Amino acid sequence: MKNRLKLGELELFWLDGGMCQFDGGTMFGAVPKVLWQKKFSCDQENYVTLSAWPILVKTPDSLVVIESGLGNKLTDKQRKIFRIREEWRVPEDLKTLGFDREDVDFVILTHYDWDHASGVVMQDSGGLALTFPNAKHILQKTEWEDVLNPNSRAANTYWQLNIEPLKQSGKLELVEGEMEIVKGVSVLPTGGHTAGHQIIIIRSGNEEALHLGDLLPTHAHFNPLWLTAYDNFPLDSIRMKEKYENRGLRNRAWFTFYHDTDFPACKFDEKGNIVESVPKIMIP
Repeated sequence: MKNRLKLGELELFWLDGGMCQFDGGTMFGAVPKVLWQKKFSCDQENYVTLSAWPILVKTPDSLVVIESGLGNKLTDKQRKIFRIREEWRVPEDLKTLGFDREDVDFVILTHYDWDHASGVVMQDSGGLALTFPNAKHILQKTEWEDVLNPNSRAANTYWQLNIEPLKQSGKLELVEGEMEIVKGVSVLPTGGHTAGHQIIIIRSGNEEALHLGDLLPTHAHFNPLWLTAYDNFPLDSIRMKEKYENRGLRNRAWFTFYHDTDFPACKFDEKGNIVESVPKIMIP
């Protein structure tokens, strides 16, 4: 487990979902390397290291997992391509916290790209199975429609191994628009990264956290114009980033991250400087 954050009556825990490496140019799109490298380091081959750390939200009544990590079923070829640097240990982390994977009530996916959804289905002794067999899995209907009928650009990121077991499970819940999943945890559609991309807003008392998914994959992407090359609808991404980053600034909210290896969460000022952070630390 990487760290935790107390948010009113809620607790957030970052789980070990794995780490990989992507090309820095794809992660920062049109932004020149001379600029983004000042905020996010890369190696000599231009690769940046990214986390895939799901967030466990413990409410007074429910356990909610946001995103799912890289899973345990990547082939040797995939492990080499995606340069896996840290293993997926979500079930083990849950046990450390006193929970089993069967205890999770909801899994919320911002979208269904492989690096967010590969932990939905795991390889166990009996073959492929849902990692969280009792959980309702929450996606926007638009996203799932694209998962089932991908265009040529998306076909390589929506993997059948992650799709069919969930499709057949009866545990998929498709939503259309804004919805409160449990008290204090809501989803809102944004599009941008994918047509059906959604964000998660977590609130308790006067405190708020915004999980903007791949609209804001790391703290270095705070500038609304700094997008990944993977964004399918970049103008929508810019518009939604401006809207929800401004909301976060007004509310002095936490921004939570799935891909940021340095900061699981932080608060920004108007210039994008970090004013408070939850650093990455290993918690036994």
